Amino acid sequence: MDYIDGYNTVHRHRGIQYVTPQQRYSGEDVAILRGRHKLYEAARRQHPTRWSGDTRNWDHIREVWLNPENDRALTTKVA
Repeated sequence: MDYIDGYNTVHRHRGIQYVTPQQRYSGEDVAILRGRHKLYEAARRQHPTRWSGDTRNWDHIREVWLNPENDRALTTKVA
């Protein structure tokens, strides 16, 4: 396995809710995130004292940016 293959098919990325880019691109992430939400809700119901608030947000991320900090720097005007 090379770096690119691992990056796209193995590594789960924080910016896209801990799914792989391949799962995101193929649309598999919607079902994965729905399943995670159900799992967390079930765990919360089973052990409510372990939860002080809401479960993790497993919503599908609609817009994805490769380097958002660089995009902001390019669009920020300097006085």
